[in-house]
Amino acid sequence: MKILLADDHQIMRDGLKRILADYPEFSTIREAGSAPEVLDCLRKEPFDAVVLDINLPGRSGLDVLKDIRRDYPTLPVLILSMYPEDQFAVRVMRAGAAGYITKASAGKELVTALRQVAQGHKFITPQVAQIMASALEAKEDSSAVHTLLSDREFQVFEMIARGKTVGEIATDLHLSVKTISTYRASILLKTGLKNNAEIMRYAVSNKLVD
Repeated sequence: MKILLADDHQIMRDGLKRILADYPEFSTIREAGSAPEVLDCLRKEPFDAVVLDINLPGRSGLDVLKDIRRDYPTLPVLILSMYPEDQFAVRVMRAGAAGYITKASAGKELVTALRQVAQGHKFITPQVAQIMASALEAKEDSSAVHTLLSDREFQVFEMIARGKTVGEIATDLHLSVKTISTYRASILLKTGLKNNAEIMRYAVSNKLVD
């Protein structure tokens, strides 16, 4: 199996490689530290699975997931995240991920997850299964999805809706571009909106911006 590990922290990639090193079935492991590197690796050679951090510099892992789903629809992507399952797992799975594991649980779940997704199955932990079941039972008010956002997320949401770029928002809020990209990824996941254009349309239709 050929695996692509995509995380912007070398220490995290080293840890994942050490986990996989004990299993000879993972014959080739490549690394990427950014969205462009991920896409460049995929263009150069085929892989059996991608382990993708949801937080990448510049563009979020969610954006990269969408690119992979568009260009390599049969390639399974296992999302790796620092966030607990109850915050992002359901929306990530809806976006096309083959599985979702937290960095805290990677030591126990990574090998099993990769084996499952490489065989064409979804990797769903009992926790995620319960969350997905609850989501199916819940009646979501799609007209008020912005109420799901934290104060900071809504601030970023509003600035995106006014046409500001990630870089401009980072400057205005005195935060890093990576931090703003993380907020943007969280906004898209929580609201179900797909891109900046949809954020703008939603904000205008709900009279959140002038």
